[in-house]
Amino acid sequence: QLQLVESGGGLVQPGGSLKLSCRASGFTMAHYSIGWFRQAPGKEREGVACITSNGKSTNYARNVRGRFTISRDNDKETVYLQMNSLNAEDTAVYLCSTTCGFGVVADPSDYFYRPESWGKGTLVTVSP
Repeated sequence: QLQLVESGGGLVQPGGSLKLSCRASGFTMAHYSIGWFRQAPGKEREGVACITSNGKSTNYARNVRGRFTISRDNDKETVYLQMNSLNAEDTAVYLCSTTCGFGVVADPSDYFYRPESWGKGTLVTVSP
């Protein structure tokens, strides 16, 4: 059974950094693009970053570009999201998925696992 499990969230001060992890099981993650999303209280879920199966192409939402870096270690079946220069607007539950956000896809010719699957998320709170 496919599972995506996020970890690494927590409380961080403005300007700080966090590194999130998305660990996969139940399918061969290395064959597919993986996306990070976030959902802040009272807001719609938004795509944050996307990485192709081989890790060579990435894409980011405009509001995180230059601050966030997505990467993957296929041997460990894990995708990461390094988040720097965090601010209060980054406070959200962060989720990984076998899809990528509209407009955030890294390479539309890459493979996306179906059915679309999601982790339960990890909470990131940016506060003094």
